Amino acid sequence: MTINILGINISTDSKQEVLKQISDFLLSSNQGGHYIVTPNPEFLLAARKDEEFFYILNQTHIAVPDGVGLTFAGLFLGKIIKRISGVDLMLDICKLAEKENKSIFLLGGANGVARQAADELKLKFPSLKIAGAEEGLKSGSWKLRSGKWLKGEEQSKKLEVRINETKPDILFVAFGHPRQEKWIYHSLPNLNSVRLAMGVGGSFDFIAGKIKRAPKILRAMGLEWLWRLLQEPRKRWRRIYDAVVIFPWEFFKWRFIRPWQYRPNVACLLYRKNGDNIEILLAERNHPVGHWQLPQGGTDGEDLETAGARELREEIGTNKFKPIVSFKDLHKYKFNNTLSRGVKSSQILGYKGQKQGLFIAEFFGKDSDITINFWDHRAWKWVGLEKVESEVHQYRQEATKVFIEKFKSIL
Repeated sequence: MTINILGINISTDSKQEVLKQISDFLLSSNQGGHYIVTPNPEFLLAARKDEEFFYILNQTHIAVPDGVGLTFAGLFLGKIIKRISGVDLMLDICKLAEKENKSIFLLGGANGVARQAADELKLKFPSLKIAGAEEGLKSGSWKLRSGKWLKGEEQSKKLEVRINETKPDILFVAFGHPRQEKWIYHSLPNLNSVRLAMGVGGSFDFIAGKIKRAPKILRAMGLEWLWRLLQEPRKRWRRIYDAVVIFPWEFFKWRFIRPWQYRPNVACLLYRKNGDNIEILLAERNHPVGHWQLPQGGTDGEDLETAGARELREEIGTNKFKPIVSFKDLHKYKFNNTLSRGVKSSQILGYKGQKQGLFIAEFFGKDSDITINFWDHRAWKWVGLEKVESEVHQYRQEATKVFIEKFKSIL
């Protein structure tokens, strides 16, 4: 079972139920890897600004609540969910791996901490098979954004080869969020033997003894965050502030304020001239298949032209367009709660619907310059101006008619 908090689906299962699912993953005859994420309030706040991360969190097989803030949020939603610490779950998985004769691979950390953690695990679980332990990709040496390698692709491919050579059943990745989740999402299909992958953040440091864990009584009271703040004040103060101040405020708005509001949104009408004809770019959403629409997104407090240009860059992967004009408040609608990025539209940011402005821009690039983001869309196409209204999904036709009429008024 799951509960949705700030648009992210979080497991409400007990640790025993989670471990039962993991055991099933490891022992199943079905091919393919499964992956686990351990969201805390910082994850959910980061996902509100990073759509790729948001999408990946909602595609996971299990999202385990690792933060007392999620427990309190669950109570406000009428559900009792217990925090499951990522490092504790990792140790439980290692115990399960020892019992089932499955091997693990530790990836990430710095200064040899993966190897040190492996040595400590071997002392704790003498029969545990450790296929490998290495830093893998050094921090700052690689960058993966929107499914594209900006740097470090060759190193990552070599890393995948090394992992495949050792044939681990379980992969623990400690790159820190959201990088570890993105790397797992994009690399797991290439790791032939891995049945389970899990992002573990700073767990290697705890296991290796580099950082001392809070006493059990503080963990039971939900005060581990205070212990970590006292240990590493410079490193932790901002993260703790986000977790204990910003997250509760964002949750309060999402749960109690935004359901009464319309989200400011901008629709992007990108056109090109093809001889005497004008063509408009449409994008097909991932869910449901066949849902064609103009690219669109939230303004996030920006003016329409700034937000529209940003949204186009994000959605088509290029800046080869020229802004022409923008119009405020042309259309307003309520969400029909179709799935978007794995959750209901109204759950993503909590609003009841959207009020849309229009940003019009002219495209001057080549088709090969266009790369749509994989988490929102599956395809794109150019459509003649007179056919746009009939090509978009029925849900979008009323708004599209308004936008096309406005576009024709400036021609």
